[in-house]
Amino acid sequence: MKVIVIIPTYNEAENLRRLIPELMALPLDDFHVLVVDDNSQDGTGELVDELAQANNRIQVIHRPGKLGLGTAYVQGFQHALESGADIMVQMDADFSHPPQKLPEMIKALDANDVVIGSRYIKGGSVDVEWSLWRKALSAWGNFYARTILGLRTNDVTGGFRAYRRNVIEALPLALIKSNGYIYQVEMTYIIHRLGFTIGEIPIYFAEREWGASKMSFSIQLEAAIRTWMLPWVYRKLRKFNPDHSKKGQG
Repeated sequence: MKVIVIIPTYNEAENLRRLIPELMALPLDDFHVLVVDDNSQDGTGELVDELAQANNRIQVIHRPGKLGLGTAYVQGFQHALESGADIMVQMDADFSHPPQKLPEMIKALDANDVVIGSRYIKGGSVDVEWSLWRKALSAWGNFYARTILGLRTNDVTGGFRAYRRNVIEALPLALIKSNGYIYQVEMTYIIHRLGFTIGEIPIYFAEREWGASKMSFSIQLEAAIRTWMLPWVYRKLRKFNPDHSKKGQG
């Protein structure tokens, strides 16, 4: 099975310098890395170009500017589908998502359509150095989205995910407009509406060592508002039926 890991980046050269070799060393067959770079100013795109010249399992999409997390993943998914991926993984470049968990996540797809690296199930946790306020904010954001949208998944805001190809093919990608971290909630909600199964495995979510967090007030505001909009946006979405439209819409 062909696996493509999609990594959106903006100024992540120092992290990718270490992350990509770790990913390439994983005991996984037909494993590929796709970086979607938003015109980083620290040489991220150029670094991946160099790595790609030495290894044809590494690719990069160069975008003209900061176009948002959601659009980066959508573009990455489209490219992965065209490249014949059977499994698509999304992860951050900053080591908050432990790469050594990837084989376990991919194995878990044997019994699930989607697998999330979860901070909020038994065995999962967030960085021990996080302040009580930051831990509370993260937990509250997750609770907020789960409650409003009626989701049973424990970590609906987690961004470390593995998908079977048929899930991505069924997604109404043209409707996904979130640019910040609400994108993760939006994806979880769509998957829930389509009736796909979601599994979770515990991870330790570490704080980044290099670079700056992309979180901002505008991203938090987008998440708070768009969560309420999702039921209306996807009101026509029905459970996926492979015999009908691959987008599962009624």
